Amino acid sequence: MRKKLLLSIVILLISASHLTAQKDSTDIANISLLEEYQQKFEQIEQQRLKDSVRKVELEKRIESLSISDLTTRQYLQKQLTDIEREEAQLMAEKKKSIDSLRTTAVAYPVVVGGTDTIYHIYTKLGASTPRERAENISKKIKMLVEDDLFRPDSLQIIPAENAHDIVYGDIIVLSISETEALWYDSDSKKLAIELRNKILQAIEKAKSEKSIVKILTRIGLVILVLALAVLFFKLIGIGFKKAQAFIEIKKDKWLRKLAYKDYTFLTEDQELSIFLFLFKIFRWFVYIILLYITLPIIFSIFPFTKGWADTLFGLIWSPFRAVFLAVWEYLPNLFSIVVIYIVMKYFIRFVKYIFSEIESGNLKLSGFHADWAMPTYSILRFLLYAFMFVMIFPYLPGSDSDIFKGVSVFMGLLFSLGSSSAIGNIVAGLVITYMRPFKIGDRIHIGDATGIVLEKTLLVTRMRNIRNEIITIPNSSLLTGNTVNYSTEAEEKGLIINTSVTIGYDVPWRDMHQALTDAANKTNLILKDPPPFVWQTSLEDFYVSYQINCYTNAPTRVMDIYSELHQHIQDICNERGIEIMSPHYRAGRDGSQTTIPANYLPKGYKAPGFNVNLTQKK
Repeated sequence: MRKKLLLSIVILLISASHLTAQKDSTDIANISLLEEYQQKFEQIEQQRLKDSVRKVELEKRIESLSISDLTTRQYLQKQLTDIEREEAQLMAEKKKSIDSLRTTAVAYPVVVGGTDTIYHIYTKLGASTPRERAENISKKIKMLVEDDLFRPDSLQIIPAENAHDIVYGDIIVLSISETEALWYDSDSKKLAIELRNKILQAIEKAKSEKSIVKILTRIGLVILVLALAVLFFKLIGIGFKKAQAFIEIKKDKWLRKLAYKDYTFLTEDQELSIFLFLFKIFRWFVYIILLYITLPIIFSIFPFTKGWADTLFGLIWSPFRAVFLAVWEYLPNLFSIVVIYIVMKYFIRFVKYIFSEIESGNLKLSGFHADWAMPTYSILRFLLYAFMFVMIFPYLPGSDSDIFKGVSVFMGLLFSLGSSSAIGNIVAGLVITYMRPFKIGDRIHIGDATGIVLEKTLLVTRMRNIRNEIITIPNSSLLTGNTVNYSTEAEEKGLIINTSVTIGYDVPWRDMHQALTDAANKTNLILKDPPPFVWQTSLEDFYVSYQINCYTNAPTRVMDIYSELHQHIQDICNERGIEIMSPHYRAGRDGSQTTIPANYLPKGYKAPGFNVNLTQKK
C-alpha cells in the first residue's frame, strides 16, 4: 500500500513538472511569436506617426491658402489623400497580421471570482508578458471585489498616449492600446468602455455572492479572536501566579541581603517585595501588549474599522520601523567605525609592546631613557585615540547637524576656559617627565617639603615625609621652583651627610678630628669607602666649629643615620673627656662641676676647689 502511495505521488510530481515545463515552453514560443509581430507593429506605428505629423502640417497649409491658390490647394490635397490611403493600408496590414496571429497566439484570460472571464490578453506591455498581465489584472480586480467600500463611479477611463487606462483611485487596473483593440476589431476607447462595464458587472456579481458569507465569516473571526484573547489572559494570569508562588518558595535560596560591612541596604524580605512589585508591573505590561495586539486585529476584520487598526499599529510600529530603518541605514557607517577601532586598537597594542621593551631594557635607543618609555607611550596613546576619534567623527549619527556642531563648540569653549590651570599642570608634568629631576622612590626636597616620591601624574606629584604625611604638589609649582634630589647619585657615588659640633679651644683639633671620624665609622649605613672626613668651618670667639662629613647610599634613612651619628659623637666625646661647648657655654674651671655625665667620670671625682693667689705688696 505504501509503495503504491509513493508511486502515485511520484507520478503526480512528474506530471506537474511536465505540465509546468510544457506551459513554460508554450509561453516562450508565444512570446517569441509576439515579439516578432511586435517589431512589425512598431515599424507600422512609427510610419503612422510620421504620416500623422505630415498630415497635420498639410492640413494647416491648406487652411492658410487663399481661394485663388487653387493649384497649390489641389496639389496639397492630393498629398493628403495619399497619406490617408497609406495610413489605411498600414492599418489593413496591421489588422491582417493580427488576424493571422490570432489563429496561433495563446490568449490568457482575465478572471474574476475564479470562474468568470472578462476578456483575453494577447499582447505584451513593456516587459510584462501576456500571462503576467492577465494575472496582475486579475489580482487588481480581486482587490476591488474584496473592498467593501468600493464605489463604481470611481472606476474611470482616462485617455493616455495611444491608449486608454481604466483607473480606480491611484490604481491603474489595466491599459488598452490601439494595437490591443485591433484584436477585438475595435478602437481603444470603445474597448475600454466595454471592459469597464464588464468589470463592474463582475464585481457586482461577486459581491452579491460573497457578502453574507463575508459578514458571517468576519463575525466568526471576531468571536475567535476574543475567545483566544480571553484564553491568553487567563493563561498569563495563571502563569504569573505560579511563578510568584515559586519565587516565594525559593526566596531563601535565591535572595541574599544587600549589605556593606555593618550596614544593610536591603533585607531578603525587602528585596522580595521590590521584585514582586516589578513582577506585577511586568504582568500588567504583558496584559497591555496583548490588548494592544487584540484590538487592531479585531478592527482589521471589518473594512469600516480597518483605518483604526492601521492607526493603532502605526503608533507602535512606526517608531520601531523608523528605528530599525535608521539602524539598517547606519550599518555601513557602524562597520567603518568598528574597522577603524579594531585597527587602531591593535596598532596601539603594538606601540605599547615597543615601549614596554624599551622600559624593560630589552630594546635600547640612543638618547632615549628607559623611564621615558611609559610616559611617552601614554602621550602617543592619547594622540592616537584622538586621531581615531577624528576619523570616526564623520561616521557618527548627526555629526553633520548644526546642533551637534554647536554643542561641540560649546563644550570645547567650556573646557578651554575652565581648565587653564589644569592644562598648565599637564604641560608642566610633561616637561618634568622629560627633565627627569626625580623618579618614584627618590628622596627629594621641594620648597619647604622633604620626602619620598610616591606618585607622578600629569597634574600633581605626591610624596611622603618622615611623619607619614602625604604632600601633594602641583606640577606647575615644581617647574617654577628648585628641586633637590638626594637619591640620584646615592647608589653610585654616595650621598654626603654632615653635622657640626662646636668645641672649646682647650681641646686639640687632632683629637677632635679623630673622635668625629670614629663616631662616623661606628654608625650604621655610613660607608667606609670613601672614608669620613672633618672640616673646621669656623673659629668663633669661644669655640671651634667642626663638621663631620660622611657618605651613605641609603638616602631614605637619613634621619636614622643622623640620630645614630649624634649619639656616637656624644658617647665618644664623653669617653674621651671632651666637653661640647655648644652653643655658648662659659665655665669657671676652678671650683666648677664638669659638663661630662657622671657615669663617664672616674670614681671619687670631686669638683676642684677654687685657686686663690694672694700677692702681698711691700
